[in-house]
Parts: sequence; structure tokens; C-alpha cells
Amino acid sequence: MIDSLNSIDTQLFLFLNHMHNSFFDFVMFWLSDKWVWTPMYIFIAVLIVWHYKKKGLLIILFIGLTITLCDQISSHLIKNLVERLRPSHEPLLIPLIHLSKAGAGGLYGFVSSHAANAFGLACFLGLVLNRKFRILKYWLFFWAILVSYSRIYNGVHYPSDVVVASIIGCIIAWSMSRIYASYLAKYL
Repeated sequence: MIDSLNSIDTQLFLFLNHMHNSFFDFVMFWLSDKWVWTPMYIFIAVLIVWHYKKKGLLIILFIGLTITLCDQISSHLIKNLVERLRPSHEPLLIPLIHLSKAGAGGLYGFVSSHAANAFGLACFLGLVLNRKFRILKYWLFFWAILVSYSRIYNGVHYPSDVVVASIIGCIIAWSMSRIYASYLAKYL
């Protein structure tokens, strides 16, 4: 059963990874770059603080906690426990895959920190922001999907790496949104 799932995962990875061209090579490389999104993060932070005032600072604090948990659990706990090689480090796949100019990445890939972090942010804000932010919520989920897909396109993650990471990110975000709501009910 596990071998069958790994085979499907590998075939889907190769299919998605081979759908490349010079335009998307450039786009997907930048979608995976964490620093390119800094203006978006700043814009979101300013928008939240401007709209929610003091409560906005609390939301920003909880965003930081959510992303830290997503990142640490995916990067330092799960990757080190599972130790599944990235496709870019799998000897049989190396000649078959298309890597971006970012390179092969770290040794282990299950689960994708990029996907966990992106979905953690999108899901947390999707749960705590009010209806006025509907367009931002849609954008964040679309953005999280793009970032996650870019990890497959760039040759550093299998589809299961990003799917499981997105679920983990959403679970952590949901948990943090419950803690946030509980804190609001108790202290504000």
C-alpha cells in the first residue's frame, strides 16, 4: 500500500514538474522566495493594525506564533522524524527532474515548510478577520496554493509533501484561532 502511494506521488510529481517553460521557471522561482513577499506581509500588517487598532497588534502577535509553530513543527520536528528525501535528492529521480535555479534544497522534504507556513497564515486570517476582508482572504488562499505548487514545480517537494503540510498549517491555524478567540473573550 505504501509503495503504491509513493509510486502515485512520484508519478504526479514528475507530471507536474515537467510542465515547465522559461516564463514559469522565472515566476515559480520567485513565488517560492520568502523575501519577495515582504511587501505583502507589511501591507497586511498595516491593514490589520489600521482596521483593528490595539486588537490588530494582538492579531499580528498570533500570526507570528502561528507561523513559528508551522515552521518549527514542519522543519524541525516532522522532517527530522520522517527523513524522507526530497525528490531533488532522490538518486533515481535526479536525472528526470527539472530544478529551478534555487537548487535542490535541504536533504529532507516531508513536509513542506513553505506550504505549512503559507496555509497557516491564510487559514488563521481566514478565521479571525471579519467579512470586510473577504477579498484578502480569497487572495491569501490563492497565494498559499501558488506557493505550494511552486515547490513541486521547482523540483523540491512531492505533492504529498505540500498537501500534508497545508493540512498541518490549517490545523495549527485553527488551534491558534481558538486560543486567540479565548484570549479575546477573557481579556478584551
